[in-house]
Amino acid sequence: MTSHPDIAIFSVNFPPEPTGVAPYAGALAAGLHERGYAVTAHVAQPHYPQWAHYKGYGQWTRNDQVDGVAVHRHRHYVPHSPHGIRRLMSELSFGIRLVLAGWESSRAVVVVSPALFASVLVVLRIRLSRHRPPFVAWIQDLYALGMAETGEGIGAAGRLTRWVEAHTLRAADCVVVIHPRFARYAVRELGIDERKVKVVRNWAHLATVAPGDSAAAKAALGWPTGVTLAVHTGNLGVKQGLENVVDAARLADETGAPVHFFLVGDGCQRKKLTALARGISRLTFVDPLSEADYPLALCAADVLLVNEMPGVTAMAVPSKLTSYFHAGRPVIAATDPGGVCAEEIAAADGGTVVRAGEPRALLDAVLEIGSDAAAAARFGANGQRYRQVVLDERGAMQQWSTVIEEVLAQSPSRAQRSPRAAAAMIIGGLVAMSRFSHHPPAS
Repeated sequence: MTSHPDIAIFSVNFPPEPTGVAPYAGALAAGLHERGYAVTAHVAQPHYPQWAHYKGYGQWTRNDQVDGVAVHRHRHYVPHSPHGIRRLMSELSFGIRLVLAGWESSRAVVVVSPALFASVLVVLRIRLSRHRPPFVAWIQDLYALGMAETGEGIGAAGRLTRWVEAHTLRAADCVVVIHPRFARYAVRELGIDERKVKVVRNWAHLATVAPGDSAAAKAALGWPTGVTLAVHTGNLGVKQGLENVVDAARLADETGAPVHFFLVGDGCQRKKLTALARGISRLTFVDPLSEADYPLALCAADVLLVNEMPGVTAMAVPSKLTSYFHAGRPVIAATDPGGVCAEEIAAADGGTVVRAGEPRALLDAVLEIGSDAAAAARFGANGQRYRQVVLDERGAMQQWSTVIEEVLAQSPSRAQRSPRAAAAMIIGGLVAMSRFSHHPPAS
């Protein structure tokens, strides 16, 4: 490889953010560096899922060296309430920082979505540049589909967002998606050339397997014993629909069920959820845990929870599933039985699925698995096996290395559209983003 930065990675989320897209963006940068590429990451200052800059960060620009990767952190507008026009300004402000950053020498560019509308500005700069590096779009979350599933993409806003998303991805030399369902949607619904679409699964990103001694983990965290602990980790956002867990905990209080729910993490809905949970004794909110304590939480759990709002089927693959399977604990998902999350759990045979928005069904499933040690052990072992075979980091990095080699072997795409088309994409994005309330990132 050459001595100058060969690969530029753009991601609004990056370590030390512990959840969502960040661990994967960081691992990709480090993995490509280990394979001989010089990698530069242009990322936002850490702010997710709290939607506030982390302590010690927030400078206009901060340059770090992380795992051999040159990491340039750019301050952008971070709204405390990421809704509507505030979310629009957040993504566009990050996109402007990317456009103004120095990455002229990059031989290939990988842009992570979210944030879609920052990606549009990157595409515009590529199109206006004399040097047009190949552009890889890495799709962790489908915006238009997510808006439709959360009820926020009705009418013109949804159509415009879909148009922007489709044209952005068509401009890419390669589109990497994290699940076969995403690939089918990209080809059939967004009109992406299927030859450009690659599936690279997200992987288990925990450095070590969660400790095996559940009692010791509970003691270390100060969590109760003698009851079934049902633990949800990650973003407390809109699409998680965690009112369902609050209602299940309320039912547990009313019936005296031997269970305790934990919501570990932060997000734009935490304040609302905390208010809804006032007076419930079988539910505890836990701030985001450190990298050292997070595996303890997974180990302390008797069951691990995924919860999605009713109607969410294919907009995102919950990234927490990779960590859950890695931990060897049974998974209960309150989700659409025909959705991608349910499909993953069935493929792994790593747990059970109940319908989204049915707190009684969720509580019953927790109690059932909590009282069946054999089933819990079987689901946990199956999840670990699935992680090793399907969600292996080494295999994913090899696939990514192949993607990069292939795009580097190509000349810049002749299908690059005109600056006028790029400007139209931005205008469409402005209109679309101003007309919907909130589209949460993957979690």
